[in-house]
Amino acid sequence: MLKLIKNFIKEEDGLGTIEIVIIIAVLIAIALIFRKAIINFVKSITDSIFGDDVKGQVLDGVTSPAPT
Repeated sequence: MLKLIKNFIKEEDGLGTIEIVIIIAVLIAIALIFRKAIINFVKSITDSIFGDDVKGQVLDGVTSPAPT
């Protein structure tokens, strides 16, 4: 029984997949936490590149995020 438990602990077959899932979950959480800052950053970049003439067209769905 002890040997079975030791072999189970040493086995790392699915560890890579779990690490990737955790990294993706952390990135999504960070994006959700800082979403307003990210939206403002993207708006400022698009304003500096395209100017005011495309301001409403590029970020139509993002201009008014839902309140949290």
